[in-house]
Amino acid sequence: MHFALTEEQQMIVDTTRAFVEKELYPHEALVERTGHLPMELIREIQPKAMEAGLYAANMPEEVGGAGLDTLTWLLYEKELGRANYALHWTCVARPSNIMLAGTDEQKEKYLYPCIRGEKWDCLAMTEPGAGSDLRGMTASAKEDGGDFVLNGTKHFISHADIADFSIVFMATGEEDTPRGKKKLITAFFVDKGTPGFKVRDGYRNVSHRGYTNAVLEFDNCRIPKSAILGEVHKGFQVANDWLGATRLQVAATSLGRAERAFEHALEYSAERKQFGQQISKFQGVSFKLADMALEIKAANLLTYEAGWKFDQGSVTEADMSMAKLKATEVLAMVADEAIQIHGGMGLMDELPLERIWRDARVERIWEGTSEIQRHIISRDLLRPLGG
Repeated sequence: MHFALTEEQQMIVDTTRAFVEKELYPHEALVERTGHLPMELIREIQPKAMEAGLYAANMPEEVGGAGLDTLTWLLYEKELGRANYALHWTCVARPSNIMLAGTDEQKEKYLYPCIRGEKWDCLAMTEPGAGSDLRGMTASAKEDGGDFVLNGTKHFISHADIADFSIVFMATGEEDTPRGKKKLITAFFVDKGTPGFKVRDGYRNVSHRGYTNAVLEFDNCRIPKSAILGEVHKGFQVANDWLGATRLQVAATSLGRAERAFEHALEYSAERKQFGQQISKFQGVSFKLADMALEIKAANLLTYEAGWKFDQGSVTEADMSMAKLKATEVLAMVADEAIQIHGGMGLMDELPLERIWRDARVERIWEGTSEIQRHIISRDLLRPLGG
């Protein structure tokens, strides 16, 4: 078993870290204090990300991406994750790989423009009454004269305000199962500006300033059958085939911020003096540092192992849930302890710690709550025993 990074992986880590520090860090204060990421700033950074080979690097080479294996992609995501979320997600976009399931015509219209930085996509699943239980969605699409008519509401839809189109999951029927009737789900491409489709401002969020959410409203929105992504009633299958690694992405970006917070805490504890000595000499501080380092390493190993197994075809749902659960909870702990070590200064916005602390909260909720991850892990443990 080899733990060392390859020469190529180390180069990607170094390139991404240098880009983040030079091109993203200088703009964090603006985004944090205004809560807004100006489009002119996005357009300024985009070409630099493309020149560095970082834009849409999650995509396969054959469609214009970097063709990274999963582990290398996670190393790249971790470095991007060190910066303000809005900056790295929008200016160094990683289009949803669910678009790879599209037809050639759909790729030409949606995927390739996103890879070229001409368009942005957004995924719309969550509803006011359907979060973790997506089968409980009420937004629907009904066939009518060769088209589909969409009705209902989606919310918490990330960066839908700038997205040129949405990939929307709608209930299109029901099926009988041993546990009763279950919704059948279909995915659709819906262009912004389609009659009956409205995007309105979402909620003010304590986490990830500048990274917006929106409410999508569909009122007899008519779209052609050619807008179906995958097959009718096979939306969950498309999502499961292409979106499985998103939990690992959350884990990786969380670890980037955890390591940044830890570095600040480590440096400060070696510099700050109280009662005539460095505060790192007090066990109350040094033991915190030891625990932080231990937990970060454990979360890294879980995440890297899951990424490696993903490429081997041996990853399980529990592997990915363990990584996501551990990394997001470690981020919360490390952010909190880093502030504690800094004392009052940790809460001032001259440092990134108060942002990292605020931003950490959402990571245990989106892409499956911590409770959902524990459910998946325990289910995998008990299933062989009939539990």
